[in-house]
Amino acid sequence: MDNSSETNQAIKVHRALGEQTRYRIIQILTKESNLCPADLESRLESVALSTLSHHLKQLAECGLLLSQKKGTYIYYSLNPDTLKKFAPYLLD
Repeated sequence: MDNSSETNQAIKVHRALGEQTRYRIIQILTKESNLCPADLESRLESVALSTLSHHLKQLAECGLLLSQKKGTYIYYSLNPDTLKKFAPYLLD
């Protein structure tokens, strides 16, 4: 990865983490992985499923989340490589 694309990814990661709901999603996934949107919705207060989907998309696009489809559900977990590189403090 060249320096400018790494810089762009760092900006996207930190911009994504700058939003409170997305930060809370990451905090939840540090404690428990492989959660579907319905699981996350039940752990977040007053976040509609449609809004949650938008946040998950943002987190996945910047490389913070990995997703795995099982049947009709998509399960999300953290991408440890991206976290270690751009936000290691979240792994403590």
